[in-house]
Amino acid sequence: MKYTYTEKKDTRSGFGAGLAELADKNPNVVALCADLIGSLKMEKFIEKAPERFIQVGIAEANMMGIAAGLSITGKIPFTGTFANFSTSRVYDQIRQSIAYSGKNVKICASHAGLTLGEDGATHQVLEDIGMMKMLPGMTVINPCDYNQTKAATLAIADFEGPVYLRFGRPTVPVFIPEDMPFEIGKGIMLQEGTDVTIVATGHLVWESLVAADELEKEGISCEVINIHTIKPLDEEIILKSVEKTGKIVTAEEHNYLGGLGESVAGMLARKRPTRQEFVAVNDTFGESATPAELMKKYKIDAAAVKEAVKRILAN
Repeated sequence: MKYTYTEKKDTRSGFGAGLAELADKNPNVVALCADLIGSLKMEKFIEKAPERFIQVGIAEANMMGIAAGLSITGKIPFTGTFANFSTSRVYDQIRQSIAYSGKNVKICASHAGLTLGEDGATHQVLEDIGMMKMLPGMTVINPCDYNQTKAATLAIADFEGPVYLRFGRPTVPVFIPEDMPFEIGKGIMLQEGTDVTIVATGHLVWESLVAADELEKEGISCEVINIHTIKPLDEEIILKSVEKTGKIVTAEEHNYLGGLGESVAGMLARKRPTRQEFVAVNDTFGESATPAELMKKYKIDAAAVKEAVKRILAN
């Protein structure tokens, strides 16, 4: 495999590292948290710039309103809480106070998806990408590992407009080079192939690379694309790939309704109808278990990607 890893780290720590770097690099960056400093790894930012941190407490809706107000003064607010509380709990405030007027607020959401694990279905948000991508003007980013999450955190500080940045709780392989540029809205070709295109986001990118490596040993050539920015979608890289392969598998830790797969399917329906298989949660809530157990049961691991590739090649 071209990409290998020597360690595992949680993507939320990548966010924390990026935010801490921004404390030194950009005096306009301010951070707000809803009583989850440790979970969001915001401690180093607070050490460096305590005067630019606001502990809002368990008042997420107020946090979004405060962030919108701060953005009017030229500040760049980064809000931090769990993905569930960053979206469904505060959707009206985001829609009315941030998205509608295009406020320069960065909504940073940890503990996304099933791999939140033992906390269970009430906290395992699987519809957040869909909710956020439907808001006009909202940029939606879902990086794949520690290094890419850090790079994304730095990049969105320089980007004008509202952003939803999604990351997670568990440790996952770190395989993206630390110096790889992060360009909002541009997918990354990780592996070229000829038989099928695999388009993945978040830590399903690594699962897709593992699946592609195993399939190569069976004589199946997979092209693997990392779509870290779900909106705006990099249509060019996907269209160029499916022109070659004629088949596509999308992989994500999200409900298949409203996620990356539907964005890709909608784009292909308009521009180049292509056979597609979805690796995603099948319109259900999660449950309490370890991340690995949940990924296996809900079929969003490397084995599920392999199955999807074989299904599409068999039909």
